[in-house]
Amino acid sequence: MNTILSNPENAVAAIRVSSTKQGTDGDSPEAQKEQLERFAQTHNITIKKFFVFMESASKEQQPMQEAVNYCKHPANNIQLFIIKSIDRFTRGGSYSYDYLKMQLDHCNIKLIDIYGIISSQKVNTLEHLGVSFDWSVYSPTKKAEILEAERAKDEMRDIMSRMIGAEIRYARMGYWVREAPYGYVIEKIETPNGKRCILKPHPTEAQFIIKMFELRCHGTLNDHQIVEEINKLGFITRVKYIRDAHDRTKIKKEHGGNPLNIKGFWRFIQNPIYAGVSMEKWTANQRVKAKYDGLVSIDMFNKANNGKIIISEENGEVTIHKKPTPEWLLKKGVRNPDFPYRKYVLCPHCEKPFFGSASKGRLGKYYPAYHCNKRGHYLRVPKKDFEDAIFKFVKNIRLADGYIDALVNNVNTEWEKRNIEVVKDEVTIDDRITQLKTQTKQTIDKIKFLTSEVAIKYMEQELITTEQQLTDLLGEKQKAVDAQPIDMKVVMVYIKYFLEHLEELLILGTDSVQKAAYFGVLFDEAPTYAEILSGTPKLAQCIKLNDDFMSGQGMLAVEPGFEPE
Repeated sequence: MNTILSNPENAVAAIRVSSTKQGTDGDSPEAQKEQLERFAQTHNITIKKFFVFMESASKEQQPMQEAVNYCKHPANNIQLFIIKSIDRFTRGGSYSYDYLKMQLDHCNIKLIDIYGIISSQKVNTLEHLGVSFDWSVYSPTKKAEILEAERAKDEMRDIMSRMIGAEIRYARMGYWVREAPYGYVIEKIETPNGKRCILKPHPTEAQFIIKMFELRCHGTLNDHQIVEEINKLGFITRVKYIRDAHDRTKIKKEHGGNPLNIKGFWRFIQNPIYAGVSMEKWTANQRVKAKYDGLVSIDMFNKANNGKIIISEENGEVTIHKKPTPEWLLKKGVRNPDFPYRKYVLCPHCEKPFFGSASKGRLGKYYPAYHCNKRGHYLRVPKKDFEDAIFKFVKNIRLADGYIDALVNNVNTEWEKRNIEVVKDEVTIDDRITQLKTQTKQTIDKIKFLTSEVAIKYMEQELITTEQQLTDLLGEKQKAVDAQPIDMKVVMVYIKYFLEHLEELLILGTDSVQKAAYFGVLFDEAPTYAEILSGTPKLAQCIKLNDDFMSGQGMLAVEPGFEPE
């Protein structure tokens, strides 16, 4: 047992809780401090400094090392190190305990626990002979201390095994066991497996995620434009706090509260959790259908990802795979407007994309051409001849009968859907404006009661940020009000005209890369150069070749065009 010290000695008292929750709900730092102070007063000890650690002591880097280092410094004049119990000192087992205590022993600092397990008494087995060796001097409580350290480690292992094992099991069953991702909130519900956590749409964040998928599916905006549209609606990332590594109650900094960027957008679009499919290391990298609905359907997720990530569900089992990109669609070099048809028309020998370059003649003149001469064969077609063949082919195509009217009807239907979405977006902006005004008022009210200049400074910065967001949203709202409504009758006239005169899109345009992209839409499969010359490519169902062109080539006729009902 510990003996009462006759002369006051300086001590360090160390307090540790394994988590912030334990620090507030269980063995709190305040409770431990009260116990340590009472012990010190009873034993005539002066506590010079308290160390509080909100962190597990089972890690390789022991948090108590900081307190031990403080004790080892001679200038601090420490004689005692007080802890509540060995399991509050370390849960790393006998090795960690012995390593920490050995450092204290070398500095003649005694480790004391308030339960009396640790004793400062030393016994010399050769004392009756007046001789002592390192091996002859030992602590009679050493075995008890080692057993207690190992018991603490075993207890930690049991607790972690039960907790983590249960979370892994529930994760594989489709429940949620982590922090809610953006767009979701956690809700506990009664299930056959007890009270478990699932994800529910966040009241404000979910609409941004859904909007991202909808805009991606529409295909009218590129990714950067979608990001701009989402930010206009008031998207802001969650604010997260970075806590001190040793004291989880201390917040070192915060991050978040930023608008959406392109990388963040890609992470959202490719995350299967928004389609109700969970995939993480605790599910052994297996795809698990969650016990809750996603923010979007699996079909919308697949369409938004455009084949890069595909979720399929069969017999209750979910699989995710990446659809391989056809080789003829792979990017070959930089975006080169001089040879825009390279990846849309294939070599007839190897059925792979052409190369494009300009060779220099003897007189210094360059001769541009499409060629395929690096795969065991040689084919070189001058650029003019190549593109003249494409233009001749384009002049002899038309849309299948009745397709124009069907397409016009579909455009009108889609336009009505978009108008409904615009109204929803306006409501979202109005709600965000109301939130920001409320937030501004609350910030101003808080500033009135602050006396700290530092706190006032941070609140003023927050107020400026909020005001800027409010100004931007009001500006977007005013733009929407000032914008002239689109006359769909005029738009439909243009659509019908270009559908009836495809050559103006495919030949007369000024952007050669865009013309080539329009040309690629005409086919179910990328055609070869020989098929373009003969008029036998596999056209899309809505496209037909003129009979005169086909009969003039003397080749097999293409499949009939799609005839809408």
